[in-house]
Amino acid sequence: MKRVRFLLLAAAAAATSAASAADWVTVKGQVVFPAGKDIPKRDPLNVTQDKDHCKAKGEILDEAVVVNPKNRGVKNVVVWLRPADKDPKSKFAPEQIHPDDAKRKGAEVVIDQPQCMFEPRISVARPGDTLVVKNSAPVAHNFFWSSGSNGEYNVTVPKMEQWKMPQAIAAEGPPIQYKCTIHGWMTGYVRVFEHPYYAVTDADGKFEIKNAPAGKFSIVYWHENGFRGGAAGRFGEEVELKGPATELKPTEFDISPKK
Repeated sequence: MKRVRFLLLAAAAAATSAASAADWVTVKGQVVFPAGKDIPKRDPLNVTQDKDHCKAKGEILDEAVVVNPKNRGVKNVVVWLRPADKDPKSKFAPEQIHPDDAKRKGAEVVIDQPQCMFEPRISVARPGDTLVVKNSAPVAHNFFWSSGSNGEYNVTVPKMEQWKMPQAIAAEGPPIQYKCTIHGWMTGYVRVFEHPYYAVTDADGKFEIKNAPAGKFSIVYWHENGFRGGAAGRFGEEVELKGPATELKPTEFDISPKK
């Protein structure tokens, strides 16, 4: 009798574990430049300062729009999930955040300036993270940052040194742009999220979001040139997530600068 009860309890535990695993989804996808449209050309930047260093490895190409010519993948698109509604203040319910996220500690968000360009150009962060700006170059750089909730800074970062923002990153909805005022072509963005369901596309336009809740949500695509779908795109488009993995069809996104 005891053995039967033990087996029943074990079966119930296994079923609960399986159901729990099915509640969480790994979301994979790819953002591609529209078929039939010419891939934007990356022009050399007009380098006017520290030319010997900045152009030591050749011309510096504009990184505002980066499309892979082999597969049309779009780099540096921020992709995130949100509740499937039109309320800009909507948030995920506590039970929709994977339990492992409670173990997360504040991380360092590192931005470097190795060859007169910010690396990475697009960063993502969570409240409580710390921003660290490195300068691995043999010339001085500047970090200019103006935000609604994360202060304003205009600091010089000497060669081969770094600067750390004195306070932790706070929640902020809009993207925060940063620049180097010494090298005027240098710029980048940080987006801050109050949940773990975001990613930045790689050189092939691919992204992965782990441990997302199963169900119907909206998925948002943002590039520094705007939202996919224009202003209304900030609310995203409906997507249904099913565990253990959901592979989305390639999403076309015209990231060409608005004229």
